[in-house]
Amino acid sequence: MDRWEVINAVQRMQDYIEQNLNRPITLRDLAKTAGYSQWHSARIFKELIGKSPFEYLRAFRLSKAALLLRDKQVKVIDIAFDFMFDSHEGFTRAFGKQFGVSPKKYSENPEPIQLFIPHRIREYYLTFQKGANIMSEKKRTNTVFVQVVERPSRKLILKRGIKATHYFEYCEEVGCDVWGVLSSIKEAMYEPAGMWLPQSLVKPGTSSYVQGVEVPDNYTGRVPDGYDIIQLPECKMMVFQGEPYEDEKFGEAIEELWDVMEKYNPQTYGFEWAEDEAPRFQLEPQGYRGYIEARPVRQINNSN
Repeated sequence: MDRWEVINAVQRMQDYIEQNLNRPITLRDLAKTAGYSQWHSARIFKELIGKSPFEYLRAFRLSKAALLLRDKQVKVIDIAFDFMFDSHEGFTRAFGKQFGVSPKKYSENPEPIQLFIPHRIREYYLTFQKGANIMSEKKRTNTVFVQVVERPSRKLILKRGIKATHYFEYCEEVGCDVWGVLSSIKEAMYEPAGMWLPQSLVKPGTSSYVQGVEVPDNYTGRVPDGYDIIQLPECKMMVFQGEPYEDEKFGEAIEELWDVMEKYNPQTYGFEWAEDEAPRFQLEPQGYRGYIEARPVRQINNSN
C-alpha cells in the first residue's frame, strides 16, 4: 500500500475529529472518512499517531475543555456535556487522569499543564522529509511585509535543548510536547515561539535554539518542571511576514523569507541588527497568515 495514501487517510480522520469534537464520533464514521475498514482504519491511525482514535479524541477534547475552563466563566457540567461526556463525574475523572488536577480546581487556579496539541500527520511527514533539504531549492520571490514593533520588559519561560541550532534538531532532542505546556500558560503575552538565544542567554551545555513564551514582568505563576524563566529587557523587533501559502509548502515559504531577511538592509530605515539584545524568534508556520520571523534591532543614532 502506498505510504502517502495511508498518511492522507489518517489526515482525513484527524480532520474529521477536529471538525466534530462537539458531536458523537464512531469508528464507523472515521472508517468511512478514511476509506478503509474499521479495523484497518484504527490500525493505521495508531501506527502513525501513536494513540488509538479514541485515545486521541479524548485527549483532544480534554485539552479544548481545559482552555475553556482557563479562559471562560463556564460550569464544569456544561463543558462536560459540550465535549460529549456522559456525566460530570466521568469528565472529572478523565480530566484528573489527563492533567493531574480536577477541572474545578484548574478553573480556579489555571497553572501550566501538558495540553495535547495534535500534529497534522501530513505536515509532520512533510516536515521531516523536507527538513534536511529546506534550503536546497531555488524559490520565487514574493511580497514580504516588514514592520518594527516594541517589546516591553518581560520574562521568558523556556525549555532548553542540548545542542540544537534549529527546529528539527530541537524536536529530536526535546520532543514535541513543549508547545502544549507553553500554550497552557494563561498569562502569556504572545503565542509560543521557537527562538534563537543571544549567546549571553545560553547556559553552558544547552542549545542556542529553544522554545518559549513571554509573560509579563510581574509573572508569579508556576514555572513548569524542567523549564527556566529569564528576564528580557525592552527592545525593538523587526518582524518579517511572508505571503499566505499552502500548508504543505511551508518549507518554500520559510526559505523565501530567509532569503529576504539575509539580503535586507535595516540601515535603509534607520535601524541596525541587535542580535545581542533579544532572542530572534519564529512563529509556528501557519499557511493562512504566511510565515513570520523577527530579529531584534536598535535605532541608529544619526545625531552629530
